[in-house]
Amino acid sequence: MSDITVLGTGAYVPERIVSSDEVGAPAGVDGDWIIRKTKIRQRRWAAPGQATSDLAVAAGRTALEAAGLSAGDLSLIVVATSTPDRPQPPTAAYVQQQLGAMSAAAFDVNAVCSGSVFALSVAASMLARRGGHALVIGADVYSRILDPTDRRTVILFGDGAGAMVLGTGPGPRGAGARIRHIALHTFGELSDLIEVPAGGSRRPADRAALDDGAQYFAMQGREVRRFVVEQLPQLTKEFLHEAGVAAEDIAHFVPHQANGVMLDTGLEDLVLPRATTHLTLETYGNTGSASVPITLDAAARRGAFRTGDLVLLAGFGGGMSAGFALLQW
Repeated sequence: MSDITVLGTGAYVPERIVSSDEVGAPAGVDGDWIIRKTKIRQRRWAAPGQATSDLAVAAGRTALEAAGLSAGDLSLIVVATSTPDRPQPPTAAYVQQQLGAMSAAAFDVNAVCSGSVFALSVAASMLARRGGHALVIGADVYSRILDPTDRRTVILFGDGAGAMVLGTGPGPRGAGARIRHIALHTFGELSDLIEVPAGGSRRPADRAALDDGAQYFAMQGREVRRFVVEQLPQLTKEFLHEAGVAAEDIAHFVPHQANGVMLDTGLEDLVLPRATTHLTLETYGNTGSASVPITLDAAARRGAFRTGDLVLLAGFGGGMSAGFALLQW
């Protein structure tokens, strides 16, 4: 993947701002409690007419503009989402059509909150073999699958999309970040920690399922926290060893924006002494597969990265899954 470059980034979040007081009321908690437990002060929720593909298209257009490319330049679109517009067809097909990228093959990837890193890996591998340009998008609308009375989940999530344009070598604007290394992990024995129980072939979303609330997102919070705290530091150390870089070489860390307090706990054993950790969760919450590219784009647009900087991306989520990518600006 040494010749694959991130040529531009983009992001989009809906206009509606939902405060922690607003989201907490139906769940029986106040905003101060949510901020103390998560560091999330507000999040954005999609308007009634907005679907995941709408957010993805907006982020994709911004990334293409940053890369100096048009939709017609794309040969591939990969959308990472666990909240598709519909079970079928793939959300990426809607994105392709709305962008007018008719020369691009388009498909979805679902690795829940790790999805954008998994999609990045797939797209980079395909480009390394056949060239061209790819649009990688992480997009989720979690507000549609949350139980408003479940304080374990509803307080965490926002809606949004983040995008990256990939190419071989420098793009028209001569800037970007070279992909140095990627690693993906799945721990299937923990697959029941994060789930939407109904709506698939195992359990259709029939009347009985709806009566049980099985159409909503569910999470075993303590076990998820244990996974992050126990696995993330060791997996990161292994990744850096595989990539041939020292922890001291990492200038920037862009983690999945799961929960601010949980990240603080998980980072205690994750020693990156020179790295600036970039966060957007205070204003956007946990945006699922969008959180890593949204945060990467925010840092890039404020000029945080300098030539030669090593940037570590880390996604983790349902599956359970984890994905790491090392970029060199």
